[in-house]
Amino acid sequence: MTGDALRKRFESAFMPNYGVPPLALARGEGCAVWDADGRRYLDLIGGIAVTSLGHGHPALVEAVSRQVATLAHTSNLFLHEPEVLLAERLLGLLGEPARVFLANSGTEANEAALKMAISYGKAHGRGYFVAAEMGFHGRTLGALSLTGKPSIRDRFGPFPADVRFVPYGDAEALAAAVTDECAAVFLEPTQGEAGVVPPPDGYFRAAREICSSTGALFVADEIQSAIGRTGHWFAHQAEGVVPDILTLAKGLGGGMPIGACVGFGEAGTIFAKGDHGSTFGGNPVSCAAALAVLDTIERDGLLEHVTAVGTTLAEGIAAIRHPLLKGVRGRGLWLAAVFTAPKAAQVQAAAQDAGFLINALQPDAVRLAPPLVITEPEARSFLDAFPAILEAADA
Repeated sequence: MTGDALRKRFESAFMPNYGVPPLALARGEGCAVWDADGRRYLDLIGGIAVTSLGHGHPALVEAVSRQVATLAHTSNLFLHEPEVLLAERLLGLLGEPARVFLANSGTEANEAALKMAISYGKAHGRGYFVAAEMGFHGRTLGALSLTGKPSIRDRFGPFPADVRFVPYGDAEALAAAVTDECAAVFLEPTQGEAGVVPPPDGYFRAAREICSSTGALFVADEIQSAIGRTGHWFAHQAEGVVPDILTLAKGLGGGMPIGACVGFGEAGTIFAKGDHGSTFGGNPVSCAAALAVLDTIERDGLLEHVTAVGTTLAEGIAAIRHPLLKGVRGRGLWLAAVFTAPKAAQVQAAAQDAGFLINALQPDAVRLAPPLVITEPEARSFLDAFPAILEAADA
């Protein structure tokens, strides 16, 4: 079936919250995907930082196939070995005493973190939360309470949590907002949906110190940044801090739906029996996929690879001289090309015409979050094509 035919059927069958996506993808292999009309593209979006190992990776295919043929679902009434192995593996990578709750998505992981923070607040007489302007933590009502983007937030209030927003990266504003009545602070180590915006050096450490001094929980939302995306297993490790609660998803499953909420130290025992749950959370197939992702990243040295290829992309973009290109920001394979005019949509369209999939996530910025296995030649093929893409977008 052609892409046009599929898009028409999509528009008739689905709610309009996504609009109609521009491409109907049919298959993928490595870092390449093909649309329903047979055209090939280099995938520099990676399912929004999800397909860690690319498309059709043998380790992922084998793990998922083996597990789905053995045991696909148990619910939370029973336990299974893959979930135990995954929780233990995550704790080993974190290197700190902690406990894990497995969910299906990043939003669900943040909902669990918010419930933990609410419970903590009630037990200690703390009633409000602090988050960052332009931060993104999900679209369900609890997670949306913490999301500082008025364009997607304001229509759905009032919200179940009292959240006070401060400018991202401003440690003084954060310190002023966090008192002994604050239950928790929710922050991303780099703001993803805001345009891959890193904070000033030392900001995450300052946030940790502010929370420690006031008794507020420090929640690190690493839905996008973890599992090797920045060249570290977890971005907070590069900052030398340990949060009280950590949320994960996206790249952990390599394409299979999974999320995790990790509570460090005493935070790991906030939930009592019956306080939270998920029918599908931590299902055996997604856990098997996550284990294959972690094994492959470690075995194939992908953390070092991410750093090397990310440097190639960042330095290559920075070296391009074009009036539309302002610069590049980010770390590892989590980058944004930033423009001098609000033409990100035009750049995305021109890149697609040239055979590259990128993501216009702000009017003046496109996101690059390719699979962690992207090769140097593949990265350079985009860099070679980018000047012409910019020229076409700026015409």
